[in-house]
Amino acid sequence: MRRITTLLLILLTCFVLAAWPQARPQWGNPKIITFDVLGAGTGSGQGTVGFGIVRGDWVMGWYIDSVNASHGFLRAPDGDISEFDAPDAGTGYGQGTEPYGMNPELAIAGIYTDTNNVYHGFVRTPDGTLTEFDAPDAGKDPGQGTIAWNINSKGEIAGWYVDSSGVSNGFLRAPDGTIAKFNVGGAGKGAGEGTFTCGFSGETQNGTVAGNYGEGPLPWHGYVRAPNGTITKYDVPGGGTGAGQGTMSSSINEAGAITGIYVGANNVNHAFLRNPDGTITKFDVPGAGIGAGQGTLGYNINAAGSIAGFYIDKNNVSHGFVRDPSATITKFNAPGAGTGAGQGTLAQTNSPAGAIAGYYVDSNGVYHGFLRLADR
Repeated sequence: MRRITTLLLILLTCFVLAAWPQARPQWGNPKIITFDVLGAGTGSGQGTVGFGIVRGDWVMGWYIDSVNASHGFLRAPDGDISEFDAPDAGTGYGQGTEPYGMNPELAIAGIYTDTNNVYHGFVRTPDGTLTEFDAPDAGKDPGQGTIAWNINSKGEIAGWYVDSSGVSNGFLRAPDGTIAKFNVGGAGKGAGEGTFTCGFSGETQNGTVAGNYGEGPLPWHGYVRAPNGTITKYDVPGGGTGAGQGTMSSSINEAGAITGIYVGANNVNHAFLRNPDGTITKFDVPGAGIGAGQGTLGYNINAAGSIAGFYIDKNNVSHGFVRDPSATITKFNAPGAGTGAGQGTLAQTNSPAGAIAGYYVDSNGVYHGFLRLADR
């Protein structure tokens, strides 16, 4: 995808082959609904990106138009789609509006990229009112600025900002608009380094924040920040120690369980579950590739402890999966997903009820949203 989406994949992402029968169905054969937003482009790298899902199967994300600018959308359970843009979002290549967080009340947080290619945060209330904001000390050059990454039911937003030196710093925005910054001790202080938070479900209702920090050419590390500001760092055993390797957390649920990816010394991705007591379970989806850039990517953990994500096979094709609390893994593909390298199904988030939202890349490289319904 584009700049910020690539950053997301780097932060949240960056194979021993086994038989398909080892993955047993979790829900039988749930229905998968595919959808496109009117106005989405039809060229390679364009289309509709389903990203976040909350109760009642409300799905949000963004679509990329024919000039490669992004626009936000919210899809209702009946299929009705509302489109929106931040007032000051640019309309050129790589610019526009991209939502990354949504709470059960349907408030949405995200970023917009202006005409100068600077990032800014926004929050959209359930009635559609959109407020733009910037973190103090956020840089004003291209590739710098404010990145709002998630929002909880209290209206608190967690994210990070890139300062004028290119260093990332974590922040928390209170419902009244007050912004407090924080940094993990040991985080790098050079361009491209610093403190980052997780995506869609990176903050709990009590204000616990999960994220990652980087220290230059060394590997990534995970952290958990308690509401009182206490930070606990952790690494998944087996994570590599080279650049772009290590531990990258991607989601935390209300119980404090975290899922994410760790990248080994051979640059293969593996998924993990970190329990609230700090114990870590590693896992791979049967059929995941064992080459560099391949493997298993855990993206979101819901309240029940089910983990949704995708795996990349030996042919560099992506496939969705869900791992239930008993460790049973179910694999799936969206109808119409391509079967070539860089194509396939990319599950992003799962709701408390077990529905999954994401997108798939077809044989022409075009993105389409999907909703995988829970078995009711």
